[in-house]
Amino acid sequence: MWNTGLRFMYDIIIVGGGHAGVEAAQIASQFKDLKIGLISMPGVGLASAPCNPSIGGVGKGQVVREIDALGGMTGILADKAGIQFRTLNESKGYAVQSTRVQIDKVRYSEFAEDFLSKIDNINIIREKVISVIRVDCGFRINTDSSTWNTKKLIFTVGTFLNGKLHTGYEQSSGGRSDAEASNGIENIFSDIKTVPARFKTGTPARLDKDSIDYSQLEEQVSDSSVESFHVLHGTNYRNLKQVSCYLAHTNSETLKTIRINKEHSPMFNGRINAVGARYCPSIEDKAFRYPDKDVHHVFIEPESHELDTVYPSGISTSLPKDVQDDLMKSIVGLEKCKILQYGYAVEYDVVDTTQLDKTLQMISIPGLYFAGQVNGTSGYEEAAGQGLIAGANAALSLMDKEPLILSRNESYIGVMIEDLVSNVRDEPYRLFTARSENRLYIREDNTTLRMAPYRRSFGLLKPVDLYQENFIFTYESLRTTIMECYVDDRDSFCKANDIKVPRRTSMAEILKQPALNPIETLSKFLRFNGFDIDKRIVKTLAISFKYEGYIAKSDLIYKKTQRLDSKKINYNNLLTSENISFECKKRIERIKPDTFGQLRIIEGIRPATLAAVAGSLS
Repeated sequence: MWNTGLRFMYDIIIVGGGHAGVEAAQIASQFKDLKIGLISMPGVGLASAPCNPSIGGVGKGQVVREIDALGGMTGILADKAGIQFRTLNESKGYAVQSTRVQIDKVRYSEFAEDFLSKIDNINIIREKVISVIRVDCGFRINTDSSTWNTKKLIFTVGTFLNGKLHTGYEQSSGGRSDAEASNGIENIFSDIKTVPARFKTGTPARLDKDSIDYSQLEEQVSDSSVESFHVLHGTNYRNLKQVSCYLAHTNSETLKTIRINKEHSPMFNGRINAVGARYCPSIEDKAFRYPDKDVHHVFIEPESHELDTVYPSGISTSLPKDVQDDLMKSIVGLEKCKILQYGYAVEYDVVDTTQLDKTLQMISIPGLYFAGQVNGTSGYEEAAGQGLIAGANAALSLMDKEPLILSRNESYIGVMIEDLVSNVRDEPYRLFTARSENRLYIREDNTTLRMAPYRRSFGLLKPVDLYQENFIFTYESLRTTIMECYVDDRDSFCKANDIKVPRRTSMAEILKQPALNPIETLSKFLRFNGFDIDKRIVKTLAISFKYEGYIAKSDLIYKKTQRLDSKKINYNNLLTSENISFECKKRIERIKPDTFGQLRIIEGIRPATLAAVAGSLS
């Protein structure tokens, strides 16, 4: 333990050991002179997965790769604990293809614990936080058994903040099943605003894996060709035995059971007033939002080699236990299923993220950062991305270095952070590829290229950094070399691959032809000319050539927009303008934008307001 006058003095303390907390601790620890404390609730595993046992997905897989390229740990853990690897949207364009890994949730948490316990300058503290007091040198944290002092504080308490669980008419305090809640924010901080509406998330029942008739379900096997998340794990690293998931479906009997029990649902009988995620609805939401639809996907996902449970994704619920029994057994293949843990909803407090800057620091309280679901987001990946940003920036601040602020034009993490700090959340935030204006560029395959400059700015060196340097050198060498079907070789190569091209056509132009698979064609061309290149680099090159024109056009539009977005505005002047509606003025007054770009992404700002302000700036 370290002591510098005050009892237990740390440079940075992170409160909360979930996906945001572990990323914050791990990235901050890479600045070796810093002393890091991670306070986590007793009895809750680090980086535990209380809901869906998977990492990645549409938009989320891109975030995991960005975390990995920046030196984070989520991709490493997901690969090590992965029991099924799949590519989502494989039939669609490369820009929206995303990796998802089903994880062994027990091993994932164990790997996280082992990973952090081996880092010398991290101390893991298993206590419950009672209150936080600001002092001259930072913050004093009172737990149920100790007092800790720190210069910087990162709050990552997930759904535990004043959490309440609901199953039918049963209610209990907690952040998840079998874990107590933390105090409300007003008990911990006296001057932090929370969003007026509480948020809600939910989880389905867990089923005994041996009580399911898998012969009635559609099997989905693990894909051996899916690339690992961590760049140093190679292309198809597999640490654990792979398993299948299975696809089932609800039917008219399932939905009838839900609809006739509407008055027993906490979501509809007034017991829950919190706001749930529109894009991740419970089965009750689906039943009443889509009254003419009775068939919904149910993905049967194993939770661990060491557990008897499976996770039926797609039917989270807080209905009473007897109703959950009936609705589960109405599904083909689940007629004899046994519920080992009933589904529940959890409602919790979230902070007003417009009080944060782009480093996720509280504007009015320097040194205090918030990350994860406490910021109104949903998903492990969004939480981990925020944790990395908060942890890196707390460390960089202590080192008197420039902050880490990712551009929304270059990363999904940047998209998320700007969305969060620019708007008061009225529902849990979920990241999608559609949220990015530049998704043709911020793909999974070129993450290393996009993130390497940011990683370099840390002034750190790890094996991942060396990989990035080699990647970039190879990429730039090939990218700037005109690759032709040379006259002597043209006939044999082009005829073998059914390529009809004029004499001196570059390989970049060939790859743009609609009839050709760009990755396969470039791979053959490189092998034909004696190049042995990492297939991940080949993929990035091929896709970049394919999208080259579209990316250039998108970049031109972005640069034009950015010139206007970067222009400073005085929001006080907008509040007195006769050309701006009262409703827009109220939103402007709440967010206090400094630039036109910040004004533009405020939800609810009318086009007429943007036109009026843009006109005054030109």
